[in-house]
Amino acid sequence: MSSVYGAEHHSVRGPLNATRAATAVLDADGTVVGWSPTAQGLLGYAPQDVLGRPIDTLVMDGTEEDHAAPDAPAVGRVARTLRMRHQDGRALRVTTTELPLAHTGPGPARLLALADAEETEQWEALQSMLRGLATQSPVGLAIYDTDLRVVWTNAALYEEMGPSQYVGVGPDDMVTHGEVLSESYPKTLEEMMRRVLATGETVVDLHYRGRPPSDPERDHVWSCSYYRLQDAGSVSLGVCEETVDITDRYLAQQRLDLLVRAGAHLGTSLDITRTARELSAVAVPEFADKVTVDLLEEVLEGDRATPGSRRAGSVVRVLWEAEEATGAVGEMPVPGKRIYYAPDSPQARSLASGSPVLEGPAGSEDDDEPPPQRSCLAVPLRVESATLGVVTFTRNRLPSPFDPAEQAVAEELAARVAVCIDNARHYTREHAAALMLQRSLLPQKLPRLTGVELAHRYLPADSRAGVGGDWFDAIALSGARVGLVVGDVVGHGLRAAATMGRLRTSVRVLARLDLAPDDLLARLDDLLWQGADEQEAARMEGDELPDDAALGVTCLYAVYDPVSGLCRMARAGHLLPAVVDPTNGSVTFPDIPAGPPLGLGGLPFETAELTLPEGSLLALFTDGLVRTRDRDVDAGLDGLRAVLAEHRRPLDELADRALATLLAGPVDDDVALLLVRTRTLDSRQVATWELTPDPQEVARARAEAAAQVGVWGLDDLVFTTELVVSELVTNALRYASGPIRLRLIRDRTLICEVSDNGHTSPHLRRAGYDDEGGRGLFLVAQMTQRWGTRHAYSGKTIWAEQTLP
Repeated sequence: MSSVYGAEHHSVRGPLNATRAATAVLDADGTVVGWSPTAQGLLGYAPQDVLGRPIDTLVMDGTEEDHAAPDAPAVGRVARTLRMRHQDGRALRVTTTELPLAHTGPGPARLLALADAEETEQWEALQSMLRGLATQSPVGLAIYDTDLRVVWTNAALYEEMGPSQYVGVGPDDMVTHGEVLSESYPKTLEEMMRRVLATGETVVDLHYRGRPPSDPERDHVWSCSYYRLQDAGSVSLGVCEETVDITDRYLAQQRLDLLVRAGAHLGTSLDITRTARELSAVAVPEFADKVTVDLLEEVLEGDRATPGSRRAGSVVRVLWEAEEATGAVGEMPVPGKRIYYAPDSPQARSLASGSPVLEGPAGSEDDDEPPPQRSCLAVPLRVESATLGVVTFTRNRLPSPFDPAEQAVAEELAARVAVCIDNARHYTREHAAALMLQRSLLPQKLPRLTGVELAHRYLPADSRAGVGGDWFDAIALSGARVGLVVGDVVGHGLRAAATMGRLRTSVRVLARLDLAPDDLLARLDDLLWQGADEQEAARMEGDELPDDAALGVTCLYAVYDPVSGLCRMARAGHLLPAVVDPTNGSVTFPDIPAGPPLGLGGLPFETAELTLPEGSLLALFTDGLVRTRDRDVDAGLDGLRAVLAEHRRPLDELADRALATLLAGPVDDDVALLLVRTRTLDSRQVATWELTPDPQEVARARAEAAAQVGVWGLDDLVFTTELVVSELVTNALRYASGPIRLRLIRDRTLICEVSDNGHTSPHLRRAGYDDEGGRGLFLVAQMTQRWGTRHAYSGKTIWAEQTLP
């Protein structure tokens, strides 16, 4: 075997070759004077049957066709296809060609070669194919011997690889930077070809990348196939290699795969920085060595850029990559660092024009050192004609600059990122508005109360749904009591936050009416039921309700009395509170009757009563604290129990530990937590008298109260206290029956309470000039800080508070 240019001169012998063909020797007149055994085998005639006969007697009907005979003994002879008579009488298609013999006088003058026409035609077709593979085929062919050295290449491979001598070259030496791309194959072509030579297993469509001598600065990709060559005796002769350059197709597939990955991995969250990281993870290192994302400041604040609203060339970088390691992604050392582009930079030009700007390699072709930056492509991030920022793709290590097809891919990536960032911008603005509304509706600071120590935590959700409707509150009530509430509006968004604010306000108003917990929840239920009726009426009229409408409300309301240590609770579909015994640290979840969620209408609620020793710890919380996507409620309650077992720690520390333990990662729902440590008032701070329904008891009550106020050192309040006690006891004697109880409480204020068994609430009114009575409550209201009435099952209590000196 030799190189490509000698291939056509070393053909395998064909049917008309003198060593294979049937032959007959003719004289000058065409008479057969010689007949070979091969001719006898072809036509069936023995020598004695044809010798001395004209050859034409064997031809049936003349020549069928004439054509060139490439394998005839003499170059340039014409082959003729004849129909000749076989010895058994049948017609046989035979291809013949003649060779003149040197002679003088009578005797042999020509040699006639004969072969089966069908066999000859098949051989000629095979020869045509082989010549085509050698000289015309677009598929590169190379034959390696058993030492895996090139012994022959066709013209296509020679032209593709470039003018060079490839005979004797190994498979991995024909190109530089060679690399097997297909998985599950050996790392080198030589290893793979030795396996083919040893096993005979054919390899098809192996992808191989390298730089051929004809294009040493650019990677090419070939689809390669290999099979073992054997002779007729099955002895291995070597390996044949077929190669097709699929660089363009491979790059197109890579770009398509890149866009598919982008579709799967971009925009998985509404976090702008995370979206930028996702872009880098998709593009680096296959498409670019480095990616930076810079956004306009107003975009990060949730607004869109408008012409003239920003300083030229000023952006905020949200993604930065380390130069030292290709593909290493991280945030800027200073988050939100402001970047100023030079006016002639590709980024500034891209922002100004709204179009991609490609900057080629720096330096000249004569430079000895390679350029530090081969290619930089700046693509604006635009949505609906609004510019959000610019993404920059840089190639420092990849060998080729961005071509037009890759620029189109970069624009598609930028378009997808722009949509994701714009969605995040919308979410940022709406989430910030909802969060601001929610925080404004939640208590900014809980009151300082004598009866309890408080700590609270609120944590908004980190999900696309936005803020929710969780809330908590602590309300100062009459008689030094405390109202405690925690609730959860099912749903998310502005409507849930607004519903939460409405309910919190309603709870505070109803709590100030000193309603029992079950009565308060019943009133809230009526309020929501009326709202549901209004929504249904709006729906019947064709009005559409927002998608984030609240779906329901759960709530727990408790009233703690530091004088008696009693805590009365009722719940509407809410989780049970946790109670920690101060003596042994045991954590329980008391069995409070489970009322229905608010808004169902008409279903009753029940109040449970607990006695809480001083120092008891009470935890009220929403389900977001104990229920997560990967943890059920029971497991969450066990975790909370473990945290509260260390009840002697400061409440703020316990609250922080609860969030850190139960919410280690992003939360899917809002979380509200209210921790309450109970206190009781000292017996010296409370004075109580039982009075009989006798008008003379008014003077005794006035005297006892004045004396007690003096003992407390509140002499400045003696006169006012006498007046208040006199009016309240007199009012009880006049409008009620049965025993009357007078109680004074010295807390942050001086509290005077008169209780009776009547259920009629007194009303404040202005008496006329001629009226002899009716001015008692008016005087009480004028001379005290505040006053009111609360009802119980046994009657009512009228109370009044005075500010301490």
